[in-house]
Amino acid sequence: MSRIGNLPITVPKGVDVTVASGQISVKGPLGTLSQRLSTIVDVSRDGDNIVFKALDESIASNAMSGTLRALVANMVQGVTKGYERKLQLVGVGYRAQAQGDKLNLTLGFSHPVVHQMPKGIKVETPVQTEILIKGIDKQVVGQVAAEVRGYRPPEPYKGKGVRYSDERVVLKETKKK
Repeated sequence: MSRIGNLPITVPKGVDVTVASGQISVKGPLGTLSQRLSTIVDVSRDGDNIVFKALDESIASNAMSGTLRALVANMVQGVTKGYERKLQLVGVGYRAQAQGDKLNLTLGFSHPVVHQMPKGIKVETPVQTEILIKGIDKQVVGQVAAEVRGYRPPEPYKGKGVRYSDERVVLKETKKK
């Protein structure tokens, strides 16, 4: 039995959860998110809680109940607090500049890199070598951060590149003669 799937989600004040026609919608102070529901999981509202139950004893149904519970819990946290991912640029001349919904990056290429932010994602650059990506959808925030990091991932010899703020890059020793 899925241990995560058995835990109910407590809905905070100011958040409206609607379950209808195979879809769950979560509306909060920061915005609205929706997720398609699986046919092998029963979702019900019990006062302030949302409860997920596997409809049969199959492994797939059990796993899907835990997955849906985690997704909906992330949606509730997203519409109340939001998510943010912090990136750092390490390298001489590496800079970032946010302009509206675009992020201009200078990463040592012969051309500047311009990354267009998707709808619902905000980007800030408090310092030229720091990037803050904010949004209400955890998956989209993580995907945008991975795309920006993918332009110049940290290399293992000098550690230059775009990295997550909590990422630890292990440097390799250079070849000796």
